Amino acid sequence: MSDIIFPPDVQAKFDAMIANVPGPMQAFAKKQILGKIQQFVTKEGRHEVTIKDMVDGFFAATPFGFHGPMKTDFKSIGIDYTQYGHPN
Repeated sequence: MSDIIFPPDVQAKFDAMIANVPGPMQAFAKKQILGKIQQFVTKEGRHEVTIKDMVDGFFAATPFGFHGPMKTDFKSIGIDYTQYGHPN
């Protein structure tokens, strides 16, 4: 993932979200989510990750059955995922 850049505020929010993933699944989840984020960023010819990229990456990589708890986690760190087109 060396070709994408996480601004410090986005990195902090990403880390906070990953910290909420159960321990045994963290490494796998992180890899999958980072892969999606990289796809979104490089598809648009950018290098810097935005909050939208991060939110979209989590939604794309997380199985639907876990979206409820993920949404709660987003709210707990102050991210309104609905502003990026995701349902409440």
